[in-house]
Amino acid sequence: MRFPDKFINEMDAFFARHEDIPAEGFYDSFDIPGRKGIRFSTMKTDEASRKELSSMLCGSSEKVSWCSCGYYAPGDISNRNPYYHAGVYYPQEPSAMLPAEVINAKPGEVILDMCAAPGGKACRIGEDLKGEGLLVANEINFDRSKALLRNIERSGITGVIILNENPQNIAKVLPGFFDKILIDAPCSGEGMFRRDPGAIKSYEEYGPDNIAPIQREILDYADIALKEGGEIVYSTCTFCEDENEAQIKAFMERHPGYEVIAHPEIEGVTQSAPSSVLPGSMRIWPHLNPGDGHFCVHLKKKGVRTPSDMGSFIPRGLKASSREGVEAARGFLSDILSDTGLKKFEGKPFAVHGQSIFLMDFDEKIFRGLKTVKTGLYIGDFKKAGYKTVFTPSNSISLSFARSDIRQDSYLELSADSDRILRYLKGETVSLGDDGASLKNKGFTVIGAGDYPVGLGKVSGGTIKNLYPKAWRIV
Repeated sequence: MRFPDKFINEMDAFFARHEDIPAEGFYDSFDIPGRKGIRFSTMKTDEASRKELSSMLCGSSEKVSWCSCGYYAPGDISNRNPYYHAGVYYPQEPSAMLPAEVINAKPGEVILDMCAAPGGKACRIGEDLKGEGLLVANEINFDRSKALLRNIERSGITGVIILNENPQNIAKVLPGFFDKILIDAPCSGEGMFRRDPGAIKSYEEYGPDNIAPIQREILDYADIALKEGGEIVYSTCTFCEDENEAQIKAFMERHPGYEVIAHPEIEGVTQSAPSSVLPGSMRIWPHLNPGDGHFCVHLKKKGVRTPSDMGSFIPRGLKASSREGVEAARGFLSDILSDTGLKKFEGKPFAVHGQSIFLMDFDEKIFRGLKTVKTGLYIGDFKKAGYKTVFTPSNSISLSFARSDIRQDSYLELSADSDRILRYLKGETVSLGDDGASLKNKGFTVIGAGDYPVGLGKVSGGTIKNLYPKAWRIV
């Protein structure tokens, strides 16, 4: 591989300064294809099912040592697989799994993913929150925020808002709001050289000198948005010390009171030596670890963190048609959900935006003044048809259900390797067959790949009308 002269000079100088990190094999590693990875949903799978699924999908169950739900894959994992559409797994480069593992999201926390697209890290955080607390996933680029939305919806996570904002506005509207902030910062992308043919060209055009000031601004705004006693996880996919250790050291000098939380218990990453620029930080090296280049550091802000109080969204003064729409939405849920599933919606307030209905776990007024792409869990849309209110559920809501949430007569279980599930994902009509004998005669039903809901259909005679969204279909 041909490297930019600036990169070679930078890395030669780095290894000369850090004799504890072997340089041998570094440049040669870029001619070896990087390993692929697959991360399973912590919300939809347990350790036993992950091992089984990995063996089936990847032909092995070799775990990524720095991610409790990550496995190595022999090659690219298809996005045509029904389990992918069910949000059971997410193809992810192994090194990229580290930051969300380090942030260690806990139910009840309020967490910001500052640079969230395409969404692999945000989905992991949302899964670990288990529907309690709040995830704010932000992406400054609108086109990339649409990919983030799709991945968030497929994951089935709830309690999430997606923003299309710059860090300055977030800090202005939400100072001292977040328990934890993940910054997977824009960087010069040196770790991507062997994976992305355009990475070197991008490096030559937008190298460290252009990127480092942007990283500095993002960190400073994150400090404003973070609570006292809160935590920041900062990561990049580059080797440049100015974008990594030196960047964080300068941040800590500007904002006294931060300390590095070391993670020597994480197997497979290179822990920085006590003599390094930033003791306690972590790196993944392509010639030492089975992953691409990555940097990660975990910071804690001084002070005592206070519990979050997001309040409850209580819609007031709804028009009659809106009240009818909410009742129609609740009627849909009653028709397809078991008692277990309905309990998850007890006491939950619904909000109406135009003709669309959302489940809100938080007071959305908190985010007034910020550009939003998604607020809450999208339930569906309603409209008046004569004297009736017609409700059309969103397909994404089915992905937030567990199998046990759904009534037996409202779930069509199809084998993940069956022709019928593939026809469904292509948008074709699905015949009921013998396995549809237990379904109700009409109305909405959930289509599942085994025990994993994939989408919605509507029973009509001996077939199911396909409601899988056109934009999501396999072509």
